[in-house]
Amino acid sequence: MSETVHADEIEQARELAANAERVVVKAGTNSLTDEESNLDDGKLEKLVDDIVSLLDHGKEVILVSSGAIGAGKGRIDYEGGTVEESQALSTIGQSHLMRRYTESFERYDRKIAQALLTQHDLENPERFTNFKNTIETLLDWDVVPIINENDAIATEEIRIGDNDMLSASVAVGVDADLLVTLTDVGGVYTGNPKEDESAELIEAVGRNYGDIEEIVEASSTEEFGGIQTKVRGARDVSEHGSPAIIARSTEPDVLEKIATAKSVGTIFVPVNGVIND
Repeated sequence: MSETVHADEIEQARELAANAERVVVKAGTNSLTDEESNLDDGKLEKLVDDIVSLLDHGKEVILVSSGAIGAGKGRIDYEGGTVEESQALSTIGQSHLMRRYTESFERYDRKIAQALLTQHDLENPERFTNFKNTIETLLDWDVVPIINENDAIATEEIRIGDNDMLSASVAVGVDADLLVTLTDVGGVYTGNPKEDESAELIEAVGRNYGDIEEIVEASSTEEFGGIQTKVRGARDVSEHGSPAIIARSTEPDVLEKIATAKSVGTIFVPVNGVIND
């Protein structure tokens, strides 16, 4: 690669991530469902366990959760095909998803709240102000906000993004100190790890972003294309001065490791002058 990220920059970024007071965690559909699109209780409860570990560190956590469409497919055993069918499936899956989150967080006597958004809500100043005020109030009440795309009315977001760009917009909009994107891929690789066994994990992204973007575009397939929006969202957050991490959801104690500055996944180093030249 033509540019590299220095070891001291990576270390500082990890410390920033560990010291983050407000964290946005994004969980993808594959981090919550099984191969038949049923909600996977083990995966969901692990996610909740990991989030509670951050709460126990005294951090504020906002969860951006995918999975409604997938849960809807498993709920009625229907794959869907059109955007309209996906929207209908989301309305079936969303209530089921939130019921399971409620039950799982209750294991720790934690309360949750639901917020459904579209990108337009974040772009409209009045609607965004109302949203941010609601989130701030929930956090003051020690309630965990769980945000999902409002798939019942959103269309473009169903086709691309899968909450990746939404989570980045939320992180920037609520002044989060860290975005963690949990996925079934362990970070950003030098190739598509699902097809190339020699693909290596890229530890950090910063001034080498141009090279990383080329690698991701070259290695993306229909199955693996979601990494592009994850990388783009993480970059957006890093450009606003906060670190972002893409990591594997099945990594043991993944959020606890981040909270203790351990190396996990791929970290995006802030690039607006906070750390870099």
